[in-house]
Formats: sequence, structure tokens, C-alpha cells
Amino acid sequence: MSLNLARHYLFPIAIAMSLAACQQSSSDHSGNAQEQVKRPASDYLSQPLVTDMYTADPSAHVWNGKIYVYPSHDIDGPTPEDDLGSHFEMRDYHVLSMDKIGGPVTVGPVALDVKDVAWADKQMWAPDAAYKNGTYYLYFPAKDKEGAFRIGVATSKDPMGPFKAQPQPIKGSYSIDPSVFTDDDGQSYMYFGGIWGGQLQRNIDGKYDPNGSKTDLAQDDKPALAPRVAKLTGDMLEFTETPRAVQIVDDKGKPLLGGDHDRRFFEASWMHKYQGKYYFSYSTGDTHYLAYAIGDSPYGPFTYKGRIMDPVEGWTTHHSIVEWGGKWWLFYADTQLSGQTRLRNVKVTELHYRPNGSIETINPFVKNGAKDAAAH
Repeated sequence: MSLNLARHYLFPIAIAMSLAACQQSSSDHSGNAQEQVKRPASDYLSQPLVTDMYTADPSAHVWNGKIYVYPSHDIDGPTPEDDLGSHFEMRDYHVLSMDKIGGPVTVGPVALDVKDVAWADKQMWAPDAAYKNGTYYLYFPAKDKEGAFRIGVATSKDPMGPFKAQPQPIKGSYSIDPSVFTDDDGQSYMYFGGIWGGQLQRNIDGKYDPNGSKTDLAQDDKPALAPRVAKLTGDMLEFTETPRAVQIVDDKGKPLLGGDHDRRFFEASWMHKYQGKYYFSYSTGDTHYLAYAIGDSPYGPFTYKGRIMDPVEGWTTHHSIVEWGGKWWLFYADTQLSGQTRLRNVKVTELHYRPNGSIETINPFVKNGAKDAAAH
């Protein structure tokens, strides 16, 4: 992103940093700017995995006992901020690897650059990766020459890349934030979509409408726009079916409504499985929560259960969840290093389940530190 994600579509936020005052600009849920003193590192629950480049939207995977993280690569470009995320100008990817959580992190060379993707024009947002039969697959969104987001795929024999992109985007793909989940039977599914700058609201029937809404369906009393899911072919390069909506419902089985900003889907799909159940997690965007819902099928429906993480510092939130070393881990990002929403840094912290399978909500700040408030 959601691109985190820290990511793509913002209420206009005036980023005003004063070195003398050590202040940063942020926004509350209504988009109103507010001044906030820059936090000391000790206030944060975890620290950035890398500090020599800006990274966000981390998709983590464990292959051959090693952890690989596929983030977006934030750059400080010239485009002014807007609510469609035009200032998120990412144009390439670097893979991170580590032998263990808390150990040294290796930053790989350029794994894929937008100039090497024939159909893509700009904005290489949040990616994901998958592995099958000796090949690693990098899935990524980018805007095509007409300004529409599509989802591409690139392949490599090395998890660090470099990756070679297919000449065309995945047929029938649109919007952003691809996330690929492979079930126990070996079948892989792609989840994707994001509203506002992610253009899901401009692809209701799968055909891009450049004049569509800038935000969502603007129907607060109707079911919210849903993320999409589609099975992947055996070679992992195409969809086997027309993407379908992923229904997120309340505890009475009713779809979450467009006006339910604390719970409805915005972007940043992720799927993982725990004790036989399917956990679909996502970002609520303008309210800055990481939320999750549980279902009995990779297609859903998924019943909303709660929040994985409270708001981080920075506007956007995009995550991944992976098991390693007998524990579960949440990868996420904030703006600790820069104080700017377009320049984020990837982090990781342990995730805990309760005996009933629910997830304990994580505070991204140290308990009792800085009044436990999130600077979003």
C-alpha cells in the first residue's frame, strides 16, 4: 500500500519539518494537520530493519529457512502530495534478506526497475512474491501508459533477483497491492485492490474508468468496495478466472458498509492460515488500522474480528504476517527515520494469538511511552 502503505492516497497533509524545532506534520482522522514533536527512538516498539534506504509495504516470506522481505522502495521525488498518492513515485525494488529475526539484514541490488517493464510507465507500488518449482515470482502493480494501474509478474531463479518481467501485465488485472497466498493443496490465489489512488473504485466491472470517483463509491449506507481474489494458473503467470469480490462481513453476516471507516477495506490485502482458518488482513486506510477477518475458505466470506495494529506514525499502513522460528511475526512500516509520509522504513515485531484464535492488538509505540498515542 498499501505503497503502506505508508502509502498511496492521502488526505492532503502539509509536511512541514523544522530542524530547529524538531517538529513534524501529521494528520488526524479528519485530515486536519496537527503539529507533533518528533519522537525519540525509545518511543517505538521496534526499530527500522534498514536505515540506508527508505522501504515500505513489506511482504515477508520464509524460503529455505531464510527470511526474505519484498518491500516497495520509497524515493524523495518532486511531485506534491495529493489524495491519490501521486507523491509515491517508487520506480524499482530491492529485496531484503536475513538469517533470523533480529539478525543482520542484507539489502539486495536492484531486483526490478520500471524501465525494464515494457508495459509500465511509473509508480511501482507494493509488491509480493511467491515460489514454485524452482522459480521465484515477483508480483507488482504499476501504472501503464494510460495511467491505469495493472499488476505484472516477473521471474527469477534467485529470491534476491534480478527478476525478468513478462511483456504484458496479468490479463484481467487492475488496481494495486497484489498478495499471493498458496494453500496447503498447492493452489495459489492472488488478492488485490485498493481504493482512492489504488483505483479499485474505477474498476468496478474490471474495466478502467479514468473519470471514476477519486475515493470510493460515495455510498456510506451500501456495502463497501471489496478487495478481489482470483486463482492463479499452474505456471503462476495468469488468472484462471475472472477476479471475484472478497466479502468482509460483521458478526451477523452483513457486509461492512462504505461508511464504516474503522472496519471497511481500503488496501493492503494479506492472507495467512492459522489452525486451519483463513485470516484475511488489510488496512482501513484513512483511519489507519490494520484489521483482520476470519473465514473457512480462501474465497471467504470473512468475518471481521478486530485490529492487528493501532495506527503507526505516518499516514499509510501495509503489512505481512509470517511464521518463523515457531513464532508469528508482523512486518510493517512507519516514518520514524524521515518524518515524511512518502519516506518510510520497514519494521518487524512479534504477533501473538489468544487461545481462541483472535489476535492481540499491537501498539506500535512502547507502552506508557509518549502517552501511547499514534502519530498518524
